[in-house]
Amino acid sequence: MQTIARGITCLDLMFLGKPRIIATGVLQGPGGVALVDPGPSTCLKTLRAVLSDHGIRLADVRTILLTHIHLDHAGATGTLVQENPAIQVYVHERGAPHMADPAKLLHSATRLYGDDMDRLWGEFLPVPEANLRVLVGGERVAGADRDLEVAYTPGHASHHVSFLDRSSGVAFVGDVAGIRTGSDLFAMPPTPPPDIDIAAWKASAQLIDQWQAETLFITHFGAHGEPATHLASLVEHLDGMAEMAHTIIQQQANPDERIVLFTRAARRYLQRYMPETAASMYDQAAPLEQCWLGLQRYWKKQGVGS
Repeated sequence: MQTIARGITCLDLMFLGKPRIIATGVLQGPGGVALVDPGPSTCLKTLRAVLSDHGIRLADVRTILLTHIHLDHAGATGTLVQENPAIQVYVHERGAPHMADPAKLLHSATRLYGDDMDRLWGEFLPVPEANLRVLVGGERVAGADRDLEVAYTPGHASHHVSFLDRSSGVAFVGDVAGIRTGSDLFAMPPTPPPDIDIAAWKASAQLIDQWQAETLFITHFGAHGEPATHLASLVEHLDGMAEMAHTIIQQQANPDERIVLFTRAARRYLQRYMPETAASMYDQAAPLEQCWLGLQRYWKKQGVGS
């Protein structure tokens, strides 16, 4: 695990055997351990092994903090709670019902991933309602003996929240601060359906910027300094990819052709900023076909396209 600040580490879940795709935040204190976004069930073996290598037992985990309930962030939560019923799970009020009963969430995800569901994400067990702690934003919650501020940060997902530990200056921002798989400054917005909201996303980025954190901890991937510069990159590329989708929607093409047009254009866009090998890591963290579907749905809500 990589140390981010005193008592805060980044655990690489080695998603599908690949590094720097999905990260879990690990907070340690005298009163126990908190995990930020424990990832999918397919990464549980890695999660358990790395924690054990660092002297952390599952029984030490007291808290799970979910930025949102997408499978790559929250899928392992129910299994962890089943194994340790003392764990409290903090999640936004719009996400909490789906953690208690994930049937609708899994149905929606199956439409996206089809036969790849089990290979990618594995089992998604429900979390008993007694273990859920519902958030709306504006609260302060305890995690590993730290006082964490909670902000409602929609845009990527309507149930997205972020957590700030002022004592360390680390903000845990899930996907609302985008994807950044390397040290180069490029923050790509992941835009899967169904909740993309460009205006809300920009407002969330501004809110996080106002926190004046020292470090952003993003799930895809890890810790990055200079948050203001990072967030400016996110907003720039959010506008860029949204405009790219807007242009393609207005072309005379069928749905399958539009997906191809977008993914080709998006890959060229990424390769303007990085080598092809680096661009492929962004495609793994946020498949471009899904980014298209989310932006297409967003523009349809704005009355653009059919």
